[in-house]
Amino acid sequence: MLDGLGLAETTPGPLVLVLSFVGFIAGFRGSGALSPLAGGALGATLTTWVTFAPCFLWIFLGAPWIERLRANRALSGAMTAISAAVTGVIFNLALWFATHVVFGRHVAIEAGPFRMSLPDPTSVNLVQLALTMLAAIALFRFRLGVFRTLALLAGAGVLVGQAF
Repeated sequence: MLDGLGLAETTPGPLVLVLSFVGFIAGFRGSGALSPLAGGALGATLTTWVTFAPCFLWIFLGAPWIERLRANRALSGAMTAISAAVTGVIFNLALWFATHVVFGRHVAIEAGPFRMSLPDPTSVNLVQLALTMLAAIALFRFRLGVFRTLALLAGAGVLVGQAF
């Protein structure tokens, strides 16, 4: 559960899938008088409902007020700051994943209460680096788009996997 939840937190969509799966497993294992499959289906449905219903409730209740809130300068400034912070968090996560994919080892540097992990340049994985560069070229130079780039890299990954 913790691994699935940790992975699901990296993007918004899979969190609901993990929650629905956990609801299915709970209903399947504790089905009581129901068949395990019916209990699992009921558990997944209930979990999905209680995940989505509050979100839609807030959207429907707040929708009439959105235009008024947009005109509020203080709130608009706060939302701009929040957007910048979220962009920074996403960039930090992308950088963390990139360094952990391309480099096999990291060195911890500590100075008082501060701790930082830097990639070890001797542990670079040249295959991963080449695939990363191929993805960047496909996206930014040739503008293939995300789906075509994913397909290209999936094929390249299969070929590399068969070669090594």
